[in-house]
Amino acid sequence: MNSVLLVEEDEVIDELYDLIGGRETIWAATESFYRRVFADDTLRPFFKSTDMAQLSARQSMFLSMLLGGRVVYTGKDIHVAHAHAREQGLNDGHFDRFLSHFRESLNEVGVQADRVEKVTKLLESKRNTVLNR
Repeated sequence: MNSVLLVEEDEVIDELYDLIGGRETIWAATESFYRRVFADDTLRPFFKSTDMAQLSARQSMFLSMLLGGRVVYTGKDIHVAHAHAREQGLNDGHFDRFLSHFRESLNEVGVQADRVEKVTKLLESKRNTVLNR
């Protein structure tokens, strides 16, 4: 079964989940990402009262679904999930740092550069929803 995602500018990304290495790569990148977030004084405050094991699992599920994996995401809608962070002042600068950390995490776990850019573009396409625009 082929899964196809449409992103901004009608670019089609086919089975990106499998192309980057599937579940293991997503989990490893998510773990690396949250290590980076907790080392970042700008982002860490958004997660001070968060169950990180649960968040990592949900984030991995969301990314798997977003990238075309055969995974059912059962977490909150992404707009709703970021409401509290928006109340705390979540803005474009924070989102930029998020993207940068995730890009670095994908590089760390060995995802090819062109695929890192495709994943980053998909994540970027969620900016307005996360920031309530």
